[in-house]
Amino acid sequence: MELQDLLKIIACPKCHGDLSLLEPEALLCASCGLVYPIRDGIPILLIEDAKPLEEWKGREKKVDG
Repeated sequence: MELQDLLKIIACPKCHGDLSLLEPEALLCASCGLVYPIRDGIPILLIEDAKPLEEWKGREKKVDG
């Protein structure tokens, strides 16, 4: 199953909002702002592994600079 097909049937485990592809390694819930990682092509939909969007963006800045 392709990720785009999967996005049609999965939802955020915290608020049940729609998920969208944020980048190749992450899914974003527009409703609650949590970012769920994708590891080895598998979305990790565990609330304890999710990060708030601002924290996720901060992670990118630390890696880049």
